[in-house]
Amino acid sequence: MSRIGVFICHCGENIGATVDCGKVSKALASVPGVVHSVDYKYMCSDPGQNLIRNAIREKNLSGVVVAACSPRMHEPTFRKTCSESGLNPYLCEMANLREHCSWVHAKGDATTDKAVDLVSMMVEKVKRNKPLFPIKVPLTKTALVIGGGIAGIQAALDIANAGQKVVLVEREPSIGGHMSQLSETFPTLDCSQCILTPRMVEVAQNPNITLYTYAEVEHLSGFIGNFTARIRKKAKSIDEKLCTGCGECATACPIKKIPSEFNTGLGMRGAIYVPFPQAVPNKPVIDRTRCTYFKSGKCKFCASKCPAQAIRFDQQDEFLDIPVGSVVVTTGFTIKETSFFPEYGYGKYKDVVTGLQFERILSASGPTLGEVKRPSDGTVPRKIVFVACAGSRDPAKGIEYCSKICCMYTAKHAMLYKHKVHDGDATVFYMDIRAAGKGYDEFVRRAIEEDHVHYIRGRVSRIYERNGKLIVRGADTLLGAQQVEIEADMVVLATAGVANEGAEELAQKLHVSYDAHHFFSEAHPKLRPVETNTAGIFLAGACQSPKDIPETVSQASAAASKVIGLFSSAELTREPVIAVVNRTAPPAYSTCAGCFMCQSACPFHAIEREEIRTRDGKLMKTVARVNPGLCQGCGTCVAFCKSKSIDLQGYSNEQLFAEVLEVLN
Repeated sequence: MSRIGVFICHCGENIGATVDCGKVSKALASVPGVVHSVDYKYMCSDPGQNLIRNAIREKNLSGVVVAACSPRMHEPTFRKTCSESGLNPYLCEMANLREHCSWVHAKGDATTDKAVDLVSMMVEKVKRNKPLFPIKVPLTKTALVIGGGIAGIQAALDIANAGQKVVLVEREPSIGGHMSQLSETFPTLDCSQCILTPRMVEVAQNPNITLYTYAEVEHLSGFIGNFTARIRKKAKSIDEKLCTGCGECATACPIKKIPSEFNTGLGMRGAIYVPFPQAVPNKPVIDRTRCTYFKSGKCKFCASKCPAQAIRFDQQDEFLDIPVGSVVVTTGFTIKETSFFPEYGYGKYKDVVTGLQFERILSASGPTLGEVKRPSDGTVPRKIVFVACAGSRDPAKGIEYCSKICCMYTAKHAMLYKHKVHDGDATVFYMDIRAAGKGYDEFVRRAIEEDHVHYIRGRVSRIYERNGKLIVRGADTLLGAQQVEIEADMVVLATAGVANEGAEELAQKLHVSYDAHHFFSEAHPKLRPVETNTAGIFLAGACQSPKDIPETVSQASAAASKVIGLFSSAELTREPVIAVVNRTAPPAYSTCAGCFMCQSACPFHAIEREEIRTRDGKLMKTVARVNPGLCQGCGTCVAFCKSKSIDLQGYSNEQLFAEVLEVLN
């Protein structure tokens, strides 16, 4: 026989000002099965929780209903209170009288009557609740970090420094990401390499970090705490254990005119190369698509000059299956391709460059050794025009979002140009200045007021060439949309930050969601900003959306803290609100029809096939089984099951029908 206790909270005036809580309490006292009903001003306070504890002990309650505010806010609090008093926490339910009643209705009898109905429904549900117990899942205490930019580096170091093992996978030959390509960083103008390189070296030397560069994640299977990652180590054609990084092979290579990816096509590299001098690991890779030996079977100059005999032309890709407990995705972003800007002349005029190319021009390790020179003829540009929002905030181009970092790095570029070319003239075309960060607005003001950068509010419609000069045509909206034309020696485009090529494919491998622009989606933009909809997989950095370095580092540390928290226990404890297949009878009599509609519908791949066999091994039937480690309790399989063989623990069909019938009656 049910012995239910009902506790009505006034929530200050949030509920009490609209709902007659005393009347609700009195009405519930007469409901069959309710043996205790009381109202109190603040039920979540210590005195309020003591009312619940005492009632459970004194009235020997078999269930508790707390009518208060949102269960998302206080359900864990009240369930813990019940647990401390010896009642299974899943025999406690909450009726939401705030969001579902008092906040959406005016004061009156009808509002109070609705409150009575809401609590009565929950009483009927609790009568049918069964004790549930947390699910214990074994835990592999190794984290997989995908992407070796500053986000991946920060996350890997934080996890490793907490004493946990990390596998860091980077698809390029070196870690460092886009930050390694920068000259200086805003708003402090400190050297990017100076602050990044020590962290890169720290990753390579940390005993808890296993680093795989020139590698990619091919597949991820399993569930939180028990993933298996298949990693493909692409053949570098180098024995890394023997290679000393002396550079003799790169010097000997006769192929020298391959556009350098690190220098954004402004510099050249060889067929065997190290991406940049500070690369980690500082060991070369052979580009098999450009190497003479792999194209014709001849050459081998690099092998003949290698003192360590480390060249391996016959090396093959290697596949590793690594068990991991969690995954942090830090794959970063890229910039929009050149064909996106025909009106700006990119690709047609050599002196129209992207912001990332200008970074390499400004860098002391770049193709011009830090001197500002025109790519076309190597002369110093006396007049540069910077075009902000080149593709961003442009619905016509399909990129309606703001790339966030462009305003700041454009101000930085203009400022650094003025520092290097003192008599130079810098003009910035902008839509709006978005400088939201500590010291950011002051930085932009400094560019305008101290370095005398000329800002024009308006969009650029076209860039073309006339008499050897680039002509930038745009509008000055502050002067009444007046058309302006500016002669320039060089134009720098603040191109849109976009998701990496292959981001959609990777998201599908990891079973995480992504938005229309192929950026990975967080589970909740406010409450779970670094989590995904797949438990155990976290996000950090610009793979989620364009971000600056401080925000990226903060988010990487946040994701790392989630992993460290996950690894803090010997095993994983999960909520028992999961789907279950009807197995009340022996397996052979399961009502499951084996249609596996549930398997095709499950977004978390939690439905498995189970073969039911006789004692002599003969197959009787194949039925569905829910993997409790993977199931997230979404209920999709329940809706798809034709034979009604699947229920959600805590939300069974019997419980939900009882709630509906209570309202109808």
